[in-house]
Amino acid sequence: MMMMQSQFKIFSGSANRPLAEKIAARVGMTLSAAAIDRFPDGEISVTYEETVRGRDVFIVQPMGLQPNEYLMELLIMTDAARRASAKRITAVMPFFAYARQDRKDRSRVPISAKLVANLLVAAGVNRVLTVDLHSPQIQGFFDIPVDHLYAAPLMVRYLREKLPVDNLVVVAPDPGGLKMAYSYSQLLGAGLALGGKHRKSATEVEAFELVGEVAGKDCILTDDMTTTAGTLCSAARLAKAHGAKSVRAVVSHCPITPLGIQRLKESPIEELITTDTIPQQPGWNGFPITVLTVADLLGDAIKRIYGDESLSKLFEIHQGRTQ
Repeated sequence: MMMMQSQFKIFSGSANRPLAEKIAARVGMTLSAAAIDRFPDGEISVTYEETVRGRDVFIVQPMGLQPNEYLMELLIMTDAARRASAKRITAVMPFFAYARQDRKDRSRVPISAKLVANLLVAAGVNRVLTVDLHSPQIQGFFDIPVDHLYAAPLMVRYLREKLPVDNLVVVAPDPGGLKMAYSYSQLLGAGLALGGKHRKSATEVEAFELVGEVAGKDCILTDDMTTTAGTLCSAARLAKAHGAKSVRAVVSHCPITPLGIQRLKESPIEELITTDTIPQQPGWNGFPITVLTVADLLGDAIKRIYGDESLSKLFEIHQGRTQ
């Protein structure tokens, strides 16, 4: 392991250093040193305080809460590593911002996810490691390898310990989330239901239909992320109106806003289960949130990437059980 550690280094940006420290601990090492500062005018300054020449460099930097700031920081860290003769640079981005802007859904709008991909490649990123992209097809925006991991095994393990699986129904809040909900239902051996929604504005959603049987069931709402919680809360009220026994929500990423927290507190949702891809801010005011760490998942992925091993073992499923 010591020889392996001498050949690769893990650095952290400012976005989620606690997660980066846990990832490094999983690998059996400490974070390498980099100074990230701001000039008086706000420009970002990066200096690696140890050699990266000929090394595999992993930069842990999700893009939640301050996506523009953290993206620019990642680009500059990448450029610095490339100019310092790093052998290979992997951007470890547990949360990939701008992923919802993955297509032109109306006239005169950008495809921002593709722009971010272009910027990362231009800066010198050789590989991207991420978790639960909003749109899996974003992998095709890159001309470099993208390792796309899933938080579902963590969530499923927790739910099996928390609730009787024979009374579960997984609910997709909208048709766009049906594939994820179906995957959860298969892993849990649970039923499946689908909610329909009409979006009134960027922050307001009205659920209007539910397909599937939820009466007397423990319902699990699934989504890749939530910010204002409008979709989740509308679907939760709909499930309760159809006789659901309980409602919980499972989201991979939670860049929640104050409006979202208030909506959750006023909703029938009994618990929100998420991951630490984005650090959770204080101010939940007693609302029950469970945060599961993706550090082991990402740490194991880093070891496999460095060793040129397959990552499929990290989310392999046999007979409805996660391995």
